[in-house]
Amino acid sequence: MGAFGTELKRYLQFVKVEKGLSKNSVVSYENDLARYLRFIKNDMKINDLGGVTLTHIENYLEELTELGLTTSTIARNISSIRSFHEFAVVENFSEANPAELVDLPKKAKKLPEVLTADEVERIIDKADRTDNAGIRDAAILETLYATGMRVSELTNLEMDTLFFEIGFIRVIGKGNKERLVPVGEAAQTSLEHYIERVREEFVNPKNRKKAENKLFLNQRGGPLTRMSIWNIVNKYAQKAEIQKNVYPHIFRHSFATHLLEGGADLRAVQEMLGHTSILTTEIYTHVDRSLLHQVHKEFHPRA
Repeated sequence: MGAFGTELKRYLQFVKVEKGLSKNSVVSYENDLARYLRFIKNDMKINDLGGVTLTHIENYLEELTELGLTTSTIARNISSIRSFHEFAVVENFSEANPAELVDLPKKAKKLPEVLTADEVERIIDKADRTDNAGIRDAAILETLYATGMRVSELTNLEMDTLFFEIGFIRVIGKGNKERLVPVGEAAQTSLEHYIERVREEFVNPKNRKKAENKLFLNQRGGPLTRMSIWNIVNKYAQKAEIQKNVYPHIFRHSFATHLLEGGADLRAVQEMLGHTSILTTEIYTHVDRSLLHQVHKEFHPRA
């Protein structure tokens, strides 16, 4: 069962029986706590619940906040951690509850909204796949959500950064750092459709040099700008009648939230987003490629 398996198992039994929680709530408690306990054991190197301090918990919440999760997700994590440590005191696994005084990290108080998986789907479905621009836009929306990449990373994608035979895209992030991100089936299909059917139509012989190898082009054959991506996202969000403020980065926050809500590993999600952990630059930060693929396939709503 992983880190602190016995204690977690006892706690989950307790919430099922004593609190009569629904199956879904129990699953989200289990995901939240398994991830937290893995962090305590592997990253903080603590093998005994009695050794956990407020600082350790704050470090963990900082990492969640950095991923751009919503305030309500972080608040739910705090409440499950607090309740688990209360239980540990009652069961004599530890003497004190280090989570008693935990507060939301400062940054978390003004965190962004995220889209639900259903809202993302509604936005993507609004792209008209019978029309060249619509086929391109569907590929853009699918890619933003499938990979969680930043807009600047998307506009910089080139034809030779796509490794479809292994299901990855090579992304050049901040400070020219490269990472490989799983692309998932829905996005890969959309991208292949765009490349086969549309991209060549958009290439302008006079402009060929300007667009060079860029993946996403406008209808005049030039590379798409950040502003045009912003307009595309906005257009389809309005068509889908989404009430939230939708901008490209919201797909990144939603990507991270949906993966973690599904139970994905914190390290794997950080790796896909191109975050280096604030705390660990050691062995955990490099997650094996096959694991990334597996995590993406298992936990991403459109993979």
